[in-house]
Amino acid sequence: MKLLTILTIISIALVSCQPGKEEKKEITALKQIESPTGNNASLPYLIKGGDSRLYMSWVEKRDSGWIDLKYSILSGDSWSAPELIASGNDWFVNWADYPMMAVDNQGNMIAHFPAKSSSGTYSYDVNVVYKPVGGEWSQPVIPHNDGTPTEHGFVTMLPKNDGTFLLSWLDGRNTGGGDHDSHDSHGGGGAMTIRTATLDMTGNLTQEAELDSKVCDCCQTGGAMTLNGPVIVYRDRSEEEMRDMSFVRFVGNDWSEPQKVNSDGWKIAGCPVNGPRIAAYENTTATAWFTAAEGIAKVKVAFMDDSGESFQEPIIVDDSVSVGRVDIVMIDNQSAYVSWLDLEGETPFIKFRKVSRDGSLEKPVVVSETSASRGSGFPQMEVIDGELFFAWTNVGEEGNSVSLSQFSL
Repeated sequence: MKLLTILTIISIALVSCQPGKEEKKEITALKQIESPTGNNASLPYLIKGGDSRLYMSWVEKRDSGWIDLKYSILSGDSWSAPELIASGNDWFVNWADYPMMAVDNQGNMIAHFPAKSSSGTYSYDVNVVYKPVGGEWSQPVIPHNDGTPTEHGFVTMLPKNDGTFLLSWLDGRNTGGGDHDSHDSHGGGGAMTIRTATLDMTGNLTQEAELDSKVCDCCQTGGAMTLNGPVIVYRDRSEEEMRDMSFVRFVGNDWSEPQKVNSDGWKIAGCPVNGPRIAAYENTTATAWFTAAEGIAKVKVAFMDDSGESFQEPIIVDDSVSVGRVDIVMIDNQSAYVSWLDLEGETPFIKFRKVSRDGSLEKPVVVSETSASRGSGFPQMEVIDGELFFAWTNVGEEGNSVSLSQFSL
């Protein structure tokens, strides 16, 4: 795969649910960053820690069948020596349900990885490890206690900055088993749910709850922490097989009832494996997602309205030949950057653009040519001090690798 070495600005016709204008601001040229990863590395995940530093986790597959989960911290232009978080030879790690980490403002860390719970194709558990300040990585904790050999994954982790972390995940305890070979059936049992719990630095779990009793089976979930508390977004599933975005908030001492982000009306009898992302700036949130309602692929962004109880009408960010796989970050309470995978002919590119709450859009920027295969995973984006960082998987015949780039805003 060839990485673009110069900045490419692509002009497209803007279509928006709100009136707006296209801005002309230029982004400074691409800067490539040397990756800290080793051989056969993939599935990078970028996160801004509570200490405002950039962290990246990733997996490395060994010839023996073992998988290592590692992380590193960016300091200036260089990464710290990689540190091992956990290893295993029974993990269920794939392009869509990948390990992640989170870091709070005290330096506490957590990470998760999925591990098999039986021989069923999609029978696996969420495994969470934690590292208190000055301590070592713990043994895995499983946040769900149902004990069923079903699918549990697609995790969101949010630091609460009080020594605890909020977890949410898709939970298949009602689906009837993990022996199915397709996400479209889930063994013919009940529906996938989304659940939550809070984990502290001694491994104790509290505040366990079900957030929604029927959701899409295998799309990523997203979460953001506002000054008023957490917001979780996910792809919902109706009795009529509408697979649109919903959200819940923690209000007072309880979770709100699920609400639609927007009624796209995407009816699909199967999981599109393409979940939402959400970001927050103080009490403002913005969420990005992919939809193919009415057979038209689109990437949309919606900002939370001033009440903090619902989202505004969405802004269409891309409606060309989008593949989705979105990410989003906020830079202030009016603006966000959204990234996605787009096809130009048969060539896939990672792109991003700025979108503002008033509907205005800057021109899309090409980060890199990439692969649309599952192995390329979900490109990652994070913002630190006016610098926009990207990480993605390069798919190669002799093994995968991780690439990184940086743009100045």
